[in-house]
Amino acid sequence: MIAPGSRAGARRRLTDRVMGWVCLAAILVAIAPLASLLGYVVVQGAPALNWAFFTHLPAPVGEPGGGMANAILGTLTLIGLASGVGVPVGILGGLFLAEAGDGRLGWWIRFTADVLNGLPSIVVGVFVYALVVVPMHRFSALAGGLALGVMMIPLVVRTTEEMVRLVPSSLREASLALGIRWWITSLRIVLRTATAGVITGIMLAVARIGGETAPLLFTAFNNQFWQAGLDQPISSLTVQLFTYSIAPYDDWHRQAWAAALVLMAITLLLNIAARAAGRQRFTVGR
Repeated sequence: MIAPGSRAGARRRLTDRVMGWVCLAAILVAIAPLASLLGYVVVQGAPALNWAFFTHLPAPVGEPGGGMANAILGTLTLIGLASGVGVPVGILGGLFLAEAGDGRLGWWIRFTADVLNGLPSIVVGVFVYALVVVPMHRFSALAGGLALGVMMIPLVVRTTEEMVRLVPSSLREASLALGIRWWITSLRIVLRTATAGVITGIMLAVARIGGETAPLLFTAFNNQFWQAGLDQPISSLTVQLFTYSIAPYDDWHRQAWAAALVLMAITLLLNIAARAAGRQRFTVGR
């Protein structure tokens, strides 16, 4: 035991204080780029936000004004299509891994999901381009939704697996003891208990694909008008932002900053919703 006034005690307190300041400096270094980025996007994008931005189509080349209503609707459409692909496959895959994935098949599925999770998004876009766009001879919303859905699958799979594994075994055993079949127990008892955590994973996956541009350049491409159908090219905020940012028009640059601000707000709202869902889960579990 170290005496309060000893030299060793003073050295320990000094070390703790120095390490505390070092940790605080590291946190500030980590937060500073993010805070400056958010602040710069808000300053640049807020002046261009108005009612026309959310309700009008893009203006013709060289004309000021216009909006990105078609891009906002297109982004929501693509997210809906991607969720239709990624959510059911991801949830069922994660449920299988958690309930019956301890063998060699489960190991390979986890390995594949981890590799797919780290795959560059542009590679997924090229893959879907060869799989869907080339046979259809056109870019389409379906191809874009499939590309984003493929990117959602590994994240939803791994999140669902982790959340289902947290469900107490006593619930499964009680259900099976009542004579309820295994697959019904997994779907209606175990998965329902882990619903809040699974929703958190889905929202995080949606937040990730909402900012993707590269796969959409190879699949959904772009459209300056309202979407004409799911088998036609469709506009999106990310591709529209990319197009406007490399154009030589100042008004397009301002709208590109506004699109970045809207994307950032959507991502922030999804993350807040995911946090709220996770907090609700822990509250229920107490």
